[in-house]
Amino acid sequence: MYKLFCTDMDGTLLNDKKEISERNLKAIREAHEKGVKVVVCAGRMFTSADFFSDLLGVKTPVIASNGAFIREKDRDEVIYKALLGKENSFKVLNVCKKYGIYPNFHTYNTVFTEEVNYSSAGYAKFNNLLPEGKKITITLVKDWEEIFNKYENEILKCIAVDKDGDKIERAKGELSKQNSLEVVSSFEKNFEAMNRGVSKGRAVEILAQYYNIAKEEIICIGDNENDISMIDYAGLGVAMANGEECAKKAAKYIADSNNDDGVAKVIEKFILNKK
Repeated sequence: MYKLFCTDMDGTLLNDKKEISERNLKAIREAHEKGVKVVVCAGRMFTSADFFSDLLGVKTPVIASNGAFIREKDRDEVIYKALLGKENSFKVLNVCKKYGIYPNFHTYNTVFTEEVNYSSAGYAKFNNLLPEGKKITITLVKDWEEIFNKYENEILKCIAVDKDGDKIERAKGELSKQNSLEVVSSFEKNFEAMNRGVSKGRAVEILAQYYNIAKEEIICIGDNENDISMIDYAGLGVAMANGEECAKKAAKYIADSNNDDGVAKVIEKFILNKK
């Protein structure tokens, strides 16, 4: 019997309208009632992932920032935190500057950026949905050294997005050669950099140990390169039909698309045993 169900958000749990379908909600709540721990495992920062986790109505931890941060819901208990580090932050910044890319550095609830665009603009728009006290802080930066010194013990990752995919690929390739960094993409024309060893798969493993759950009792489902580590780790690794080929190759099972209740159908088949 499966005891832990970890789901990616964008392209997986969320449809293309960034909504959780009623069928997905129903299946998740039924799995929860059956005793299965359902965990949101997102590339997004905690504050954003936590909002969607609230919609599920289940009180389980949230894995955020591609596995760099795990926190209990509704209380401040941090289960795991892996910092990017000041030295790594400068490495990423310098490569981004070399290619004319604006980087966004994240804590669990704050975006640091020189210009509000792409992902930071998305978070700014997302703030319109969030209640006071749960909004994402967006800080415009003039002096990166000051930020890296002040928030050295809080910065978890950097995300870089640009309309020029070639620039992104070249910068990503250069950073991937750094032994101190973990660099993955979560969608087209972006890359995300964390400290070496940080991944969704590692975070799922840490959470499984926390709950004393065997990997054979875990389902992980996702759609992109940053989901491969958890798809690989799980007893049942699932990729979405709308997912990237790299995720599909890593999976044992291919679910229907995010616009066709793929998450719900996996839960119904493997956890609720519905035909």
